[in-house]
Amino acid sequence: MALRLGHAIVTAALLAACGGGGTDPDQSGCTGRCLQTPMALSVAEVQQVVSQAAQEAQARGAPATIAVADRVGNVLAVFRMTGAPATFTVSSGRGVTGGLEGASGIPSELAAISKAITGAYLSSEGNAFTTRTASQIVQEHFNPREANAPGGPLFGVQFSSLTCSDVVRVSAGVGAGPKGSPLGLSADPGGLPLYKSGVVVGGVGVLSDGAYGLDLDVFDVDQGSDELIAVAGARGFDAPANRRAERMTVDGRSLRYVDSEALAANPATAPAFPSLPGTLVDVPGFFSPPVAAAGTAYGTQASGYRADTSGAFAGLDVFVLDDGAGNPRFPPVAGTDGLMTQAEVRTVLAEAIRVANHTRAQIRLPLGSTAQVSVAVVDTNGAVLGIVRKPDAPIFGTDVAVQKARTALVFSHPASAADMAALPAAAPYVADMRALIPNALANGMAYSTRAVGNLSRPLLPDGVSGTGPGPLSKPLASWSPFSTGLQLDLVESRLRANLPAPAAGDCTALPRARNGIQIFPGGVPIFRGGILVGAIGVSGDGVQQDDLVAFLGLANAGAALGTGIANAPPLRRADTITVPGGNLRYVTCPVAPFVDSTDSNACDGL
Repeated sequence: MALRLGHAIVTAALLAACGGGGTDPDQSGCTGRCLQTPMALSVAEVQQVVSQAAQEAQARGAPATIAVADRVGNVLAVFRMTGAPATFTVSSGRGVTGGLEGASGIPSELAAISKAITGAYLSSEGNAFTTRTASQIVQEHFNPREANAPGGPLFGVQFSSLTCSDVVRVSAGVGAGPKGSPLGLSADPGGLPLYKSGVVVGGVGVLSDGAYGLDLDVFDVDQGSDELIAVAGARGFDAPANRRAERMTVDGRSLRYVDSEALAANPATAPAFPSLPGTLVDVPGFFSPPVAAAGTAYGTQASGYRADTSGAFAGLDVFVLDDGAGNPRFPPVAGTDGLMTQAEVRTVLAEAIRVANHTRAQIRLPLGSTAQVSVAVVDTNGAVLGIVRKPDAPIFGTDVAVQKARTALVFSHPASAADMAALPAAAPYVADMRALIPNALANGMAYSTRAVGNLSRPLLPDGVSGTGPGPLSKPLASWSPFSTGLQLDLVESRLRANLPAPAAGDCTALPRARNGIQIFPGGVPIFRGGILVGAIGVSGDGVQQDDLVAFLGLANAGAALGTGIANAPPLRRADTITVPGGNLRYVTCPVAPFVDSTDSNACDGL
């Protein structure tokens, strides 16, 4: 396959995705084009979701706190039923201490909001994921408790979209997103997406039991009150059946959507809001009653996500972030360090999108759909030089793409050993890493987020039972998704400080990683010759697809520009480093990745 992807091929792929009327052949769900008709939750519909959930909670004798959010994270209602637990305790159930494990006294509204936002952020027209799905894909094995299986494909995603991120926005009113989530992305069952005519319009989240955890065993069938109450709330706004996580496989394993839909009450008989005992509650920074709010329609200027009108990405079907007043938030700009030009940044972004337009999606139906991702480029100071995305890319990928770019930058930057050694939260991990890899973080070695993820697992080699931890992870005996290692330790102080109400301040004390680091694949550094000049991050599809779009997109940009912009020199890449079990991995690209070509092994030789 030639490095440059032809415009004719891309155009054909986009037209195929549109499917004429924007739906797949059996008309049972959308393919990413239904959002051409803006859709949002009305006030009456938000009240309906709350009433249906509250009726189910009452029928179960499990008074709950119920939150509804729109697709970009605006909180539209938070309803606390009379008798619902006012606070909750964090526990994975693994019997470990440290990190967020055992944190208590946190307002229940924050858990409900985090679940609602997670249901909305992880989903799209092509996939419907819940917080139970999230639980399955962030643990030390995939599937959880499956001996010698590698970590979950989105290992670490829970610490993204935090309110301290410089990518998200924080306000109690309805406005341009993406909005921050108080606890990041939730893995506690009880958060579902909400759909209208195949389009994601928001999410519902529930907390009734005073516990915030995850599902350690995906092979049993739970009857948790949080999830069943959320199922009732979502009735009438259900995800299309052929888009639910259970219809998808990753590495040959089926994903989970919900464990049960055996409701105790009929949502159709729910009383008008607010007949059931309870009240809308004020949540500083997220929701201000006294009334529920209508959601914003994703894809409109007001939502913070809209089609690009600059002409810089003509023909590529690109969305950009907007401040809500018509101004792009992260347009392509030159590096603040003088190492990349605006034209180079724009070309890297465009070529990554061009690869995505050509790439077969992993977590999207119908089969044969193209990848929908967010792409970010940063400079050596960690400044965001541009963010673009495909229209139906899941919202969570916005913050994660920047995290991935910054992670590749930080670990590839020769000043990082000194920078992190000066931080009490990071210094022990730097010492452990340098004990394994002499002169690490100071020798200019190029690290991808896949390589950083290898070093961040509680089992090294990844998932192999009975082995020790990677240097950036806590040992398995003290590890959980709420107590991970360097990733959490960098952001924990600010995360806790932003509970119960968000305040100003970056997530970390590392200027190059203001919104934290990310430890699953899709980010690589950008070099010019032997000089680090920035990094690219991609998120929104399968992790191999994210690797492909970042790595091949950068290679294609270099070929198009002729200015020396490229991937790291092969001998500088982290896959030359030997660790227990073999060498680190740099990128892993799909073998036959393209929807309209039989070409394979597209990353070989680059």
